[in-house]
Amino acid sequence: MTTVTLGKTGITVNKNGFGALPIQRISKEEAAKLLRKAYDNGINMFDTARAYSDSEEKIGYALSDVRNDIIITSKTMAKTVDAFWKDLETSLTLLKTDHIDVYQFHNPPFCPKPGDQYGLYEAALKAKEQGKILHIGITNHRQSVANEAIDSGLYETLQFPFCYLCSDEDIALVKKCKEHDMGFIAMKALSGGLITNSAVAYAFEAQFDNVLPIWGVQREHELDEFLSYIDNPPTMTDEIKAIIESDRKQLYGSFCRGCGYCMPCPVGIEINNCARMSLLLRRSPSAKQLSPEGQAKMMKIKDCLHCNQCMSKCPYGLNTPELLARNLKDYEEVLAGKEMTPTNF
Repeated sequence: MTTVTLGKTGITVNKNGFGALPIQRISKEEAAKLLRKAYDNGINMFDTARAYSDSEEKIGYALSDVRNDIIITSKTMAKTVDAFWKDLETSLTLLKTDHIDVYQFHNPPFCPKPGDQYGLYEAALKAKEQGKILHIGITNHRQSVANEAIDSGLYETLQFPFCYLCSDEDIALVKKCKEHDMGFIAMKALSGGLITNSAVAYAFEAQFDNVLPIWGVQREHELDEFLSYIDNPPTMTDEIKAIIESDRKQLYGSFCRGCGYCMPCPVGIEINNCARMSLLLRRSPSAKQLSPEGQAKMMKIKDCLHCNQCMSKCPYGLNTPELLARNLKDYEEVLAGKEMTPTNF
């Protein structure tokens, strides 16, 4: 079994982390079955967040009896001290625990520090003194905030998007975390569903001994794939390198990662899916994408106000309105029976 240690926290877990965002989309019993199967087969780190609706509740329901055998990481998007404490107490209650192993600031647009105007870091320190959290972490999608967090020396873990579509700057971030003995938790290791070969994704992540990928799991067959890699981990081969190179040529650059931080849209456009529909149709097509419901969602793009709120909130600096318009054009061509080509997106 391959393990990874999260830097100075000293936490050592199976190289497969369980990303619990998707379990909010399934029933409590279905989620419990997945969570328990993951635990029974060696996965011992579970990542959730206060923002993931009932994800924490489902983890508490399924795993409270083995709490001392697992690592739980959660997050708060609180912007005030009062909201921080409310989030933390709610999380502890739902998770049925008296502590959270790593409590993370959830994608803040700045790096919380002692003495700033927010008081959030001081609140986290107090919670740590009380034993309600054991380690302080931060998640982000912005290189500037991530680098500031590492340089500050205030954080024990960084959670950041990291997959084989990453940039050289992202790889430098992983190396910098290792140099600073800071745990690196890789989110979006499947790029929000655009990477469809989990073995290739795993082989890429396996090259970095300080990286803990958390895989978003919603279905049992998805979990089974990652469980199979515990005893038979995929390794980098010429064939896998070729797949990565091909995907990077097709996807690298200005594409929507589906993180959803551009939401909500004033007119109700489901930006995080609509802005990458061309890629979804090409790489993981489903009948649902072209269903009447799917068509209605895409046609909402025509209501775009061009207010540019989405663009201002995009952590990747994408021209989101332009992406939406381009994806709507491609979508309408598909509906008209035209074949998509690489130049369509």
